[in-house]
Parts: sequence; structure tokens; C-alpha cells
Amino acid sequence: MLAGVFEEIGSLVLEEREDPTLQTELDVKIRVEAASICGTDVHILADPPGHPATAGVVQGHEYIGEIVEIGKDVKNVVIGDRVVVDPTTVCGFCHYCQTGQQNMCENSSSIGIFIDGGWTSYSVVPARNVHKISKEVPAEIAVLAEPLSCVINGSEKVNVQPGDSVVILGAGPMGQIFTQVLKAAGAGRIICVDYSDYRLDYSLKSGATHTVNPKNQDVFQVVIEETGIGADVVIDCVGSLFDQAMTLVRKGGQILLVGMNEHAQPLIKQYDITRNEITVQGTFIQNNDFPKVIKILEANLLNLKELITHKVTLSNIHEGIETMKKGEAIKIIVYPEEK
Repeated sequence: MLAGVFEEIGSLVLEEREDPTLQTELDVKIRVEAASICGTDVHILADPPGHPATAGVVQGHEYIGEIVEIGKDVKNVVIGDRVVVDPTTVCGFCHYCQTGQQNMCENSSSIGIFIDGGWTSYSVVPARNVHKISKEVPAEIAVLAEPLSCVINGSEKVNVQPGDSVVILGAGPMGQIFTQVLKAAGAGRIICVDYSDYRLDYSLKSGATHTVNPKNQDVFQVVIEETGIGADVVIDCVGSLFDQAMTLVRKGGQILLVGMNEHAQPLIKQYDITRNEITVQGTFIQNNDFPKVIKILEANLLNLKELITHKVTLSNIHEGIETMKKGEAIKIIVYPEEK
């Protein structure tokens, strides 16, 4: 089978590999139907890399497929089930797993980053990492289960109320999905900020009421004009804009830090957080949110189809990655090669 393999810093190679086999009696084998290119994948392939990964691993952590083989101890799925993959493996035994914070697991790993993933035709993963989904949900929509699960985890932390004003910094895939989810939750004004007019146009399709390109407009001025006192909630999907978020949130408001940039070191005046009673929260991947996400996708509550801008076969994945790097795509779907 053809596989997209992280070879070394800055290099993804396409190579033929043997079909994977079950490693334990609690594993399942999936025939991959579709995968996608995530921003994390682009960071892995950057030089220098913006995210670690294991050399030789099959990339791709957002994917869907059909169960074609199961270990004898697997109880949650049967052959023929259609499933989405939760890429985070957890131990189940550490303090955080035992107290319901599995996304903080001290022994976690990631399928498609440190363990072979979905940029190929067949994938073997633990049965506990798959979730059944209706065959009525289009593959390109079902693929978005993982990023949507991360958004649901973050959205529940800020608990946006009907009519609340929200500023979303960064209009990439996560910013787009946050826009759609918070719109569905009843947010009044949603102001999306990005340097890309291409992405901002998609924000309007996702439900933003206002868009701001800092090259052309003063973000603070727009937010004050639209809210009067600052936003109820500010979400940083970039990972380096905590300081800007502080200038845009109202007294008593909330800041949610979503994006991750290990090298960002914004200067923060802690006094302002205390004096203005600002609630600041981080949110990391998802925490048992896949069952909720499956319900959302099967109910067709969001307009995720608008976010699918490109579709490629695995043999053309390098073109898709370059398009992502240029900021000329929102979500790119990758289909395995036919045998």
C-alpha cells in the first residue's frame, strides 16, 4: 500500500509498505476512506519543525474508514462498521486518566504523529480509539470529527451565552469551526481577525458577523465600535496573541487560548487580569468529546462542507501541503490510492 511517511525534518516521502497487521487482540484494522491535512501536519514538515514527530511514521491523524478486521477481545465494533479515529492514545491508569482528564494523560501518544496513522490505505489502531459513525455522513465531513472535538472541548470551557460577543483571532480551520459552533450556540457578534482575506471570506460563510484584517483596520477600534466595552469572549487560535486578547476582552470577560506556539513569549501585565477579573483558560485537544461530536455530525448541525476547499489523492499530497503552507486552503481532504 502507498503511504505518506515523515522521513526527516522537512521531508514527507511516498513509499510502498506492507499492509499493517493487528498487534494485540484489542486492535482493529481500518480500510481508510479519507483523511485530511491538518495544520499540525504542516508544522511537522516545516524546517525547523514546529511540532515533533517520529521519523518513519505514517502521518495523518484526522481520518475515517471501515473496520475490516478485529482482535478477538474487541467488543465495541464489528467488521463493516464505519468509524472515525480519535488519534490520542492514553494509558487509562495515571492520575489524570483516573480523574477524567484523559487529555492530560502522562503517558499519551498520538496516532499519525508518533504512531502510524491515516495517510495510507489501511491502519491498525486500538479499538478504544475508534467511534462508530453513520454511513450517511459524507466522508469529507466525518474527517473533521477530530478538530471539531477540540473545538467542543474549548467551547464548553467558555460557555458562550445567546447574544454574547466573541472575537476569534485566527481564521484557519480551528477558527472557522469555532465560528460555526459558537454561532450555533447563539453568539451575537462574532468578529474574526486574520491577515488573510481568503480566510476572512470563509469566516463570513461560517457565520462571522464582522471580519478584520489588521493590515487595513485597527482591531481594537473595530471591537470597541461593535461591542462598546470589549468582547465577552476572545479566542486565540494562533497561539501567540495572548497580549492582544487582553486588549480586546471586556472587564469580567473570558480569554480562551487554543493555538499552540512553543516559541511565543508575549508580555502580559498580570495586574490587568486581577484588576479586571479576566478569566483565562487553556484548552488542549479533546477530552471524551467524540460521542458528542458524532451526534453533531449525524444531525448535520454545522456547515462544515464550506470548509472543504481542496481534495487530492495521496500521490498528490505534496501539492496539498504546499497549498496549506501558502494559506490558500482551509481543509484539504486526502483519499488513498486505489489498489
